[in-house]
Amino acid sequence: MKRCPSRIIIVPALIMITLISTTGAGLHTKQREEVREMFHYAYDSYMQHAFPMDELLPLTCEGVETWGDYSLTLIDTLDTLIIMGNHTEFYKGVDWVSNHITWHQDVNISIFETNIRVLGGLLSAHLFAEKFALPTNHSYDGKLLDMALELGEILLPAFDTPTGIPYGAMNLKLGVSPQESRVTSVAGGGTFLIEFGALSRLTNDDRFERAATKASLALWNHRSSLGLIGNHVNIFTGEWPVRESGLGGGADSFYEYLIKGALFLEEPLFLEIFQELQKNIYAHLKRGAWYVDVDMFTGSIIWPIFNSLQAFWPGMEILAGSHVGSVGTEGPSATLSSFHSVWRRYGYTPEGFNLLSAKFQAGQKGYPLRPELAESLYYARRYNPSDPIWITYAEDILHTLQLLRLPNERSGGTGCGYAAIADVETHELLRRPMDSYFLAETCKYLYLIFDDENFINDGNYIFSTEGHPFPMGIEKYRKNFQEKSEEISRETHNMDLGTCRVATFAEKISIGNFRVPNRPSNM
Repeated sequence: MKRCPSRIIIVPALIMITLISTTGAGLHTKQREEVREMFHYAYDSYMQHAFPMDELLPLTCEGVETWGDYSLTLIDTLDTLIIMGNHTEFYKGVDWVSNHITWHQDVNISIFETNIRVLGGLLSAHLFAEKFALPTNHSYDGKLLDMALELGEILLPAFDTPTGIPYGAMNLKLGVSPQESRVTSVAGGGTFLIEFGALSRLTNDDRFERAATKASLALWNHRSSLGLIGNHVNIFTGEWPVRESGLGGGADSFYEYLIKGALFLEEPLFLEIFQELQKNIYAHLKRGAWYVDVDMFTGSIIWPIFNSLQAFWPGMEILAGSHVGSVGTEGPSATLSSFHSVWRRYGYTPEGFNLLSAKFQAGQKGYPLRPELAESLYYARRYNPSDPIWITYAEDILHTLQLLRLPNERSGGTGCGYAAIADVETHELLRRPMDSYFLAETCKYLYLIFDDENFINDGNYIFSTEGHPFPMGIEKYRKNFQEKSEEISRETHNMDLGTCRVATFAEKISIGNFRVPNRPSNM
């Protein structure tokens, strides 16, 4: 397998700043400990009733395989254990995953979910396993990074498409099916910069970052004449079968990874793209403090709906503004307060809230323990700690989440863990898994809002879209990485990504027929 020397590009405009220190550290100890207890109750419920299956079914206290039969919740949760100070349980989990998880199952997987939950979870846990002192009778030999590389090698052929945008699904053992759909979501095609970038820089293997870069820039290359991105794209032609342009489901994390990729990888082009898209979003999607979905080619409104996944956006505006001065906190604060008003009205955010009728959208009444609102509150709290409203909003979320703890009256006195909501008006419980992101993100962001002195809050980490923290300047964590065995060599997964060498950023993304885009698509 070829290895490429790492590239550290210094970008003067991207100066990392230390997060604003807060006064009165420790004033929120009660709330912090309540979140810690909430997390451990949910985690223990999973470990007792569902492990080693992927996720917990709270209403029946059973396990279920959801995304790939690889103990998903445990892998996704490892770094939360470290953040909450449970080093012993963290290393127990690291030992178990290292000795029991393989990637040879004949099972179909979502490439997007496997990347953000599993690959990201492995890489973040690896970094923390090397950072912190080992408890007695524990050792760590870097196995999680070996596993991450092997998984990355399995995922990489999915990027071998005419545009470089990956397929949405594949089989872990058999690869991409010839019958696999050629249409994927924007988020599914453009949410790899953090995980693949980290993998490349930890292993000195450039292919992963190059593939992620090519996919993200291909999506931008096929923007409309209004400078907007749609929702679903044909990965062979670049055409848009779903022309809705919005910040919610199907597109959200693509925008997120442009600003985070610019900061984490120190690549200025991603910042330029984010700022250009931000300008176009303000021009065509923004309606006061809210955002709507529009036709990417005409700008006409398609859906006047607040989608719960949009709640990540104020946090990204705050992150961008705090690091590169692209926007202040006033606009994002108004949007965040508007989004939280929906939570206050129902106790939770429904999946869809119609801005015209001021009611939930038909068929979108549920709340599946999503973290996006808490995520944006985390950024608001970290970068504007003097405003007490963010603590109040976080307390609102914590209070109503506790009503979902099972067993309770609505569950008939049975169940375990935390349940999702089927209807935010009636608060009827939903029969679905306790998604691993509840532990990986929702609990984590709430905990960090109330824990000013946590080491993660020093301003030197970038969170993935699944809430996995990665340190800035990740190259310094790379050790002498040994060549892997022939089973996971480049020849086994034959994918031509061009000659691997030290290159400028413009050269790096000039792969095959792909070039840095100069003009938008007029399709």
